[in-house]
Amino acid sequence: MQGRLVAPEAGRFQCFPRARWRDEFALAQAAGLDTIEWIYDAYGEDVNPLATETGIGELNTLCELHGVGIESVCADWFMDFPLIGIEGGRARERWLRLDWLMQRCSELKINRVVVPFVDASAISNAGDAESVANGVNSLAPVIERTKVELHLETSLSPPAFSSLLARCVHPGVKVNYDAGNSASLGYRPQDEFAAFGARVGSVHLKDRRKGAGTVPLGEGDTDFAALFECLKAVNYGGDFVLQVARGTDGDELRWTRQNVRTARRWMGCLGRP
Repeated sequence: MQGRLVAPEAGRFQCFPRARWRDEFALAQAAGLDTIEWIYDAYGEDVNPLATETGIGELNTLCELHGVGIESVCADWFMDFPLIGIEGGRARERWLRLDWLMQRCSELKINRVVVPFVDASAISNAGDAESVANGVNSLAPVIERTKVELHLETSLSPPAFSSLLARCVHPGVKVNYDAGNSASLGYRPQDEFAAFGARVGSVHLKDRRKGAGTVPLGEGDTDFAALFECLKAVNYGGDFVLQVARGTDGDELRWTRQNVRTARRWMGCLGRP
């Protein structure tokens, strides 16, 4: 996850690193990472290279130079400006922002946009769910044109998430499975995968305690053994994004290498690199 390879900015746990985003490519290479999940948020939107042709050119250069790709974008902008709880022109403007972001991603051949419906942007009632389904379905032509998938991250219970997905008809609408958030909410991987496992398209590796915040991998309530068994059962072939607890400021590279080793050990049970 972008920003984890450099010290946090402005006291923010997760944000686009305005000052040091270029540095992350060499650091990712040194840490043994294959890809960065880019962040598009309100904090960094005015300097995010995704927004300009010059910036996209620089991103392509850095990716090629360091052998580190960008497979996905985490659209945290919609945490500050939720897609739900609004109507009329404001709602249309925000869905058009997602449309625009998907088009920008297509220029970099980025495969997916992760759209968070958690915390301040959580789906909390039937009206919210209807708004999300309608908005996502309206973007089906954009998915077709750009080949950029939408991966939904929600705090919904397994049955409620399954019901929402049933209304999102395009196969390019998938689940972003956040291991830590599920543990914090008390959801079991077995129940979640029984409900929507076939739609899981991406995974955030994170550890949290039930009802509490993020902790180092293996120190929380995330059942990683059960999770990887479930992923194996559905033949998951996607990547894994380390959205882990931060270590000591200034020690990001060593901390990331340690987390990479842990993640690759778990990935071994899938029988593939």
